[in-house]
Amino acid sequence: MVDGDSASRWLVLVIRVPAEPSRHRVAVWRELRKIGALSVGQGVWAVPDVPVFADGIARAVDLTEQADGQALALTAAGRSPEDAARFQALFTAARSADWAEFLADCGKFEAELAKEIRIAKFTLAELEEEEQSLERLRRWHRDLTARDVFGAPEAAEAGERLRQCTAACEDYAERVIAALHGIAGDTR
Repeated sequence: MVDGDSASRWLVLVIRVPAEPSRHRVAVWRELRKIGALSVGQGVWAVPDVPVFADGIARAVDLTEQADGQALALTAAGRSPEDAARFQALFTAARSADWAEFLADCGKFEAELAKEIRIAKFTLAELEEEEQSLERLRRWHRDLTARDVFGAPEAAEAGERLRQCTAACEDYAERVIAALHGIAGDTR
């Protein structure tokens, strides 16, 4: 979370990358999207001017320069408190969209576990796959939490859903172990 002064300071990145080969533009775009930067215009991106974004910005600048492009980083602030509030609202709305996608993936994960239980697919290979999916959700949650510097309202629900996914995976693991060890009646 950022304090009041930090909420009004932004790092604006102006990026120009040659049109060809397009993989360079895509690499820069992916890096900026990965860190949660706001696209505010053609080749113009912004993030709150806080340390959590520094490494991602540096990687985007490096990728730009490696592609013989140009990157210009500027520190900016809204001309009025209303401007700063609008920009903060745009950034928070983008994080809300990220959290909504995360929540949808939690639902898919839980549905997948429910299906495996319903069809009694209690194998170590399936358990390993589900544990990898849970680890992906955990990494994603950590990344979203780090860049949600203003605290989107969906963040608390996402934390709870991740706990539910973890509990569901632990339950599935117990069922797999019970099935593999031939413990009757413990696969619920």
